[in-house]
Amino acid sequence: MSKEPVAVVGIGQTRHVAARRDVSIAGLVREAAQRALLDAELTWADIDAVVIGKAPDFFEGVMMPELYLADALGAVGKPMLRVHTAGSVGGSTALVATNLIAGRVHGTVLTLAYEKQSESNAMWGLSLPIPFQQPLLAGAGGFFAPHVRAYMRRSGAPDTVGSLVAYKDRRNALKNPYAHLHEHDITLEKVQASPMLWDPIRYSETCPSSDGACAMILTDRAGAARSPRPPAWLHGGAMRSEPTLFAGKDAVSPQAGKDCAADVYRQAGITDPRREIDAVEMYVPFSWYEPMWLENLGFADEGEGWKLTESGVTELDGDLPVNMSGGVLSTNPIGASGMIRFAEAALQVRGQAGEHQVEGARRVLGHAYGGGSQFFSMWLVGAEPPVL
Repeated sequence: MSKEPVAVVGIGQTRHVAARRDVSIAGLVREAAQRALLDAELTWADIDAVVIGKAPDFFEGVMMPELYLADALGAVGKPMLRVHTAGSVGGSTALVATNLIAGRVHGTVLTLAYEKQSESNAMWGLSLPIPFQQPLLAGAGGFFAPHVRAYMRRSGAPDTVGSLVAYKDRRNALKNPYAHLHEHDITLEKVQASPMLWDPIRYSETCPSSDGACAMILTDRAGAARSPRPPAWLHGGAMRSEPTLFAGKDAVSPQAGKDCAADVYRQAGITDPRREIDAVEMYVPFSWYEPMWLENLGFADEGEGWKLTESGVTELDGDLPVNMSGGVLSTNPIGASGMIRFAEAALQVRGQAGEHQVEGARRVLGHAYGGGSQFFSMWLVGAEPPVL
């Protein structure tokens, strides 16, 4: 039996900020969910199941939050699933929801991911003590900086590339009303003059800590036919994982990322991603990961990704726009960051991305990764239904 086509008919985000003191976690997630329902012109009664995701529970200190959030998300008496795959969880959560529809288990599903980082300290929560980690490598940046340096040595990329990415994404964020960082006075010189945190990663080349949530309404072919607005259709989706550390692991371009992208392209009939995909919402928490992932995802040959960035290909008006919304560099509620990439890809093909819309975008990739570059989730959405 063939899979049921899956469509995105509703998208909702909160305004992402450093601290949402005005709402509890329940209020935060309900805000995003209500906006998604409003976009889809549906009610809570139309939802058959809820799939929720977030980063580790210790970030907010609320264990198994899905239990107390069931009421806020209209899930009382309905199936509710919780997903966790570290930073990629937002993407993985959406894919679990799509599989419920593709397998004809449910007809319409609400999927949502969130983080309220103001109620935690992710920097130190992600800093392991000796002997598990070297001293003074605080947070994710300390873990990933050596991988960035390895990429620079391997590719010969000049040390200015990271600043170019950050400058681009922060300017894109100014066109996105939901983005956390709106730096109206941003200049390339300011990025390059910002303090060095983890060589070669500067302060302005890192993601913020955000409170926020993102929700989507996914439905089957019949539900899409009733949608008041054009849906985004799933053309391919996949998850892959590998250990954080193992002999021979390529931390610069992990095999799991390559395999995940290849599976998505196979499902979507993509043979040349550079020519056949119009834009990418890519999980880039530290700016150097844009050129690194361009290679990992098959948009550039090994060692050539930084040249796409440097030549302006990834600008909003470039040949392959990347992170039109401002990306993780501008908005990072960790548990939701991956779902935001997926949702922003869907907004593009629906023509609903506002000032950061890529004209004529028909096929857009959403990408997320997590842990020590060990979890990957991706989907490709299109303006037209998939060919079955």
